[in-house]
Amino acid sequence: MRLSMRLTFSLAAGVALVSVGLAIYQADSVRRNLRHELDRRALVVAESLEKSVAPLVETDSAGTLQTLLPRFQDHERLAAIAIYDTQGKLLAATPGFAQRDVPPGRALRLARQPSERNGEFLRLGGRSMHLVATPITGVAGPAGTLAILHDAGYIDAQVMSLWRRALAGVAAQTLMIVCATLLILRWTLRNPLRRLEKWLSDLRRGAVSEVPELAGEAAFEPLKREARRLATTLTAARAAAEEEARLRDAGESLWTEERLRAFIQSRLQGSRLFVVSNREPYEHVRRGAEIQCSVPASGLVTALEPILRASDGTWIAQGTGNADRETVDRYDHVGVPPEHPQYTLRRVWVTPEEEKGFYFGFANEGLWPLCHIAHTRPVFRAQDWECYRAVNQRFADALLEEISGEENPIVLVQDYHFALLSRMIKAVRPDARVAIFWHIPWPNPEAFGICPWQEELLDGLLGADLVGFHVQAHCNNFLDTVDRLLESRIDRERFAVNRAGRYTYVRPFPISVPFTNGVSSPAAAGGSVYLERAELLRSCGVEASMMGIGVDRIDYTKGIPERFRALERLFERYPAYAGQFTFVQIGAPSRTHIRRYHDLIDEVTQEAERINHRFRTNGWKPIALLPQHHSHAQIQRYYRAADLCLVTSLHDGMNLVAKEYVAARNDQQGVLVLSRFAGASLELSDALLVNPYDTEGLADAIHRALSMAPEERRARMTRMRSYVREHNIYRWAGTLIQELAAIRVNTETAREVRPPKPDLAIFGARM
Repeated sequence: MRLSMRLTFSLAAGVALVSVGLAIYQADSVRRNLRHELDRRALVVAESLEKSVAPLVETDSAGTLQTLLPRFQDHERLAAIAIYDTQGKLLAATPGFAQRDVPPGRALRLARQPSERNGEFLRLGGRSMHLVATPITGVAGPAGTLAILHDAGYIDAQVMSLWRRALAGVAAQTLMIVCATLLILRWTLRNPLRRLEKWLSDLRRGAVSEVPELAGEAAFEPLKREARRLATTLTAARAAAEEEARLRDAGESLWTEERLRAFIQSRLQGSRLFVVSNREPYEHVRRGAEIQCSVPASGLVTALEPILRASDGTWIAQGTGNADRETVDRYDHVGVPPEHPQYTLRRVWVTPEEEKGFYFGFANEGLWPLCHIAHTRPVFRAQDWECYRAVNQRFADALLEEISGEENPIVLVQDYHFALLSRMIKAVRPDARVAIFWHIPWPNPEAFGICPWQEELLDGLLGADLVGFHVQAHCNNFLDTVDRLLESRIDRERFAVNRAGRYTYVRPFPISVPFTNGVSSPAAAGGSVYLERAELLRSCGVEASMMGIGVDRIDYTKGIPERFRALERLFERYPAYAGQFTFVQIGAPSRTHIRRYHDLIDEVTQEAERINHRFRTNGWKPIALLPQHHSHAQIQRYYRAADLCLVTSLHDGMNLVAKEYVAARNDQQGVLVLSRFAGASLELSDALLVNPYDTEGLADAIHRALSMAPEERRARMTRMRSYVREHNIYRWAGTLIQELAAIRVNTETAREVRPPKPDLAIFGARM
């Protein structure tokens, strides 16, 4: 049955049921009211007539009664009257009474009832009648019974008339509903659906990508939302297919999300992947009465989601959203992404006291400054260590629950928050293949020796089958640290540690960013980068012709104060830039619970204000500080419009801002000024490499970037973009999983079969 017919029939049936129900109620109400009125009127007539005939009955004047009764038959709808003596003998009756066949006993029984119950309805001769009987009381007492019969057929007639009108109304309403429904379906459903059908046909042929205009009703919102997603997915899939075809023609092999997904499915061979990280990929937050799901800005989500989707995996992370508990099931699971769940997010709950010791304490006041050469003293407290160990054990317990019953699970642990986790997992599940990726630098053995729990941390890390860092230098530092502090044998040829017969392999995996050749810059789209730059500067309250950009968490490892002092020196040495060049610093506050970070925010703000006070003119200032979180889309606008990007980390594992800036410059313009102490400097050699501690040298590099010839800018950016495009985030994830999957675990001896010597070229590491 067609949709329009089903909808029309449903509406008509619904209206008919409601109308019939109302008609039944109305008919019952009318019937009840009419009967009540007839009953009341009959009693009034009976009382009046009883007073007239009582003396005659008492004197036994039957003849007079027979003469008197016909006079009362003129009353409306009165059918018959009868008078009985006390023995039930008929004394007198109207001429039509005999034909009614009224049982005398019934009249006598009614007369004995209370006065309000002297009447009743009955059927006589096929007609509806009303009988009322009252006692006749004389001077000496009861003298007889008076029975009055009314014709109640008019009540049935009125009720039937009401039913006829109701049925006629139902028929008219049904006809009107059918017509209205067909018109509504035509204008609100059929026409929009025809437009959608045509759009889908055009989309399939690649002729359009815009979602057609549908009706504005809320019912169409899910359809429009899914249509947009479909358009985005098909467009991306078509672009990826075209890119793959182009690459095959060119003999290239670019990693894409689709290629990564296919690669993972072939490498895992049915094994499920389990990822452990402190930060969750999706966070549920209550805003008013509504719960919204957001994705934290993280390259890690971009890299790992295709793997988890391809393997039906599980991501285990700390639940931090204020509505996270409301959205999980009894196992603390929630399917993600919300619009189309493809893998499981398992949330682990950490108390505020534990977070203070585990995250803010040991991880970020201890390990973070320990691993970064940024001249901030690490702080190690015994209670923080206990919280760190307890939270690692809690995550390990959650992970062991998830992999229970799984054959050959693959576990990927993320970052310095979980140095102990690998050993905890291997102690229970030696058959699991476990890797940990350390996203921050690894210091030399002398620096790491500061930590009171150095052996426990190293032993925890060596529980993994594979330990990954960004660059080879960090791998070397790790091997040197293990060699000095633990009883083990270092296999330098294979970059592995043999400890008690178990091998742990150490590899560099330089992380990266997604890369697209799509049009993203205003210039590439036919617009003007100058107009976008002017708009962004006006939003900062500045008018200038040149703009620089810095994007960092406000962290002491990022070198923001050093950057500002170099800008101050630039304006001292090259005053022509005053009024022409403004540097925009996007600085997201971070870890403000820690005193050092709280003080750093004040330091950065005061330094910017001091320099601005010194050089500012009417409508211009040298530094525009934006100390708040910005979305990825907002940051991209600054990347595309900036003449240069400053990445001046004092020490950094990689620093993806450098690669994000390169990936955003589709116009092949812009200059990257990059600290030689950031891991990205080993790959992006066409950036202007600087020592952020050298104020004069950094000022000179900024001047060189601003005055660089367009041809040189284009050549440098083209080479960097080519490298980032080839060594993108999907390649990082693919090579990491490839290396881990190559490790075969002997479940009897819990010893790994050693893979061949690694080819560092596949990791893009520059020695």
